[in-house]
Amino acid sequence: MSRVAKSPVSIPATTEVSLQGNEITVKGSKGSLTQTIHTAVSVEQQDSQLQINVKKNSKSAWAMAGTMRALINNMVLGVSQGFEKKLRLEGVGYRAEGKGRVLNLTLGFSHPINFALPDGIDVETPSQTEVIVKGIDKQKVGQVAANIRSFRPPEPYKGKGIRYDDEVIVRKEAKKK
Repeated sequence: MSRVAKSPVSIPATTEVSLQGNEITVKGSKGSLTQTIHTAVSVEQQDSQLQINVKKNSKSAWAMAGTMRALINNMVLGVSQGFEKKLRLEGVGYRAEGKGRVLNLTLGFSHPINFALPDGIDVETPSQTEVIVKGIDKQKVGQVAANIRSFRPPEPYKGKGIRYDDEVIVRKEAKKK
């Protein structure tokens, strides 16, 4: 049985939750998100909490209940607080600049990279070597940050590339003669 699914999701006072059939919609100060509920799981609203239950007692149903609880909790956190990922550019001449809905990256290639941002994602560049990806959908924020990082992942010899702010790059020693 999933221990995650047993704990209820608490709903802040500023957040609205509506259940319609097999869809849940969460509205908050930052926006709204909708998620389809799996058929093996049922969701019940009690005052300011959501309880996730399984319809059939099986291992896969409990696993799905834990997954649905985590997704719903991320939706509630996203519409009330939002999510952000910080990226850092390391390397000589590596720069980032946000212009509207496009992130311009100079990463040592012969051409600049213009990354178009999807809907619901905002990017800030407090300095030329920092990028902050913000949004209400945790999955989308993480995917956009991973896409930006994939243009120039950090390499282990000099540590150059785009890395997450909390990521530690294990450096390798260069080849000896």
